[in-house]
Amino acid sequence: MHDQAETLRMKMLKAQGGLAKSIAIVSGKGGVGKSNFSTNFAQALRMKGKKVIVVDMDIGMGNIHILLGVTPTYSLKDYLLGNRQLDEVINHENDGLTFISGGSGLDSVLDWSEDMFGRLLAAFEQLQLDYDFILFDMGAGATQRSIELIIAVDEVIVISTTEPTSITDAYSMMKFICLQDPDKKFSIVSNRVSKHDDGNESVTRLQYAMKKFLDKETTILGFLPEDPSVHKAVLAQKPFIVMFPQALISKRMSAIADTFVKENLTVDKQQTGFLSKLKGIFSKGRD
Repeated sequence: MHDQAETLRMKMLKAQGGLAKSIAIVSGKGGVGKSNFSTNFAQALRMKGKKVIVVDMDIGMGNIHILLGVTPTYSLKDYLLGNRQLDEVINHENDGLTFISGGSGLDSVLDWSEDMFGRLLAAFEQLQLDYDFILFDMGAGATQRSIELIIAVDEVIVISTTEPTSITDAYSMMKFICLQDPDKKFSIVSNRVSKHDDGNESVTRLQYAMKKFLDKETTILGFLPEDPSVHKAVLAQKPFIVMFPQALISKRMSAIADTFVKENLTVDKQQTGFLSKLKGIFSKGRD
């Protein structure tokens, strides 16, 4: 499997500016607006001068391309099978957002051939050199197929709504991940907050539950209001932060991106461990 002195120690840790940070965006259940968050969050980061790529890992149900009104010619699967080069599966959307479609039939990484896994590592290494943030839009819930990648990433952003069932599902998801990796960093966003709900209260309750029952600190990134702009933007297949930059939800998304960037200013600019963790998962599965 690939090395070359780990490609010159990841090009001297990307000329000492640090490698791209890998973030998995997850939800306890479907229907909470996770993919819409991923798309607009990526745009908000891009508007702040960050180089961002979204990798749609909601296998068979991915809809990043639908939200953007784009029909990808090739997917990550085409690259992993050796049918296409990495640059051929990267889509550059008109508004500047860059993404990779997952494609159907991508099973657990433990079931892949060594050659496929080697290509995956080579791709992620290149993305770490080319971007500031790699956002993985994961499928809803925690499955064996998704947990392998979630364990490897640097940080997890959990999307919930203010509904009690959604909060419970979000807690269960974080608990499941935390039991696999106690050191995982979590951030929380409350979505679809109505005028009569307190978004801060719901995420604070979630934060409190993680601390009380798992002794785990979490970061609250913010909350997003219910907003008619979202529905209009989905119908137009445009990110709402691009189509309605003055809408309250767009301003809140921009504030969430600000908080996230500030949180990452103090990150040690060393190898994140993302690739080495993935290698460990692959090796362990073959023992």
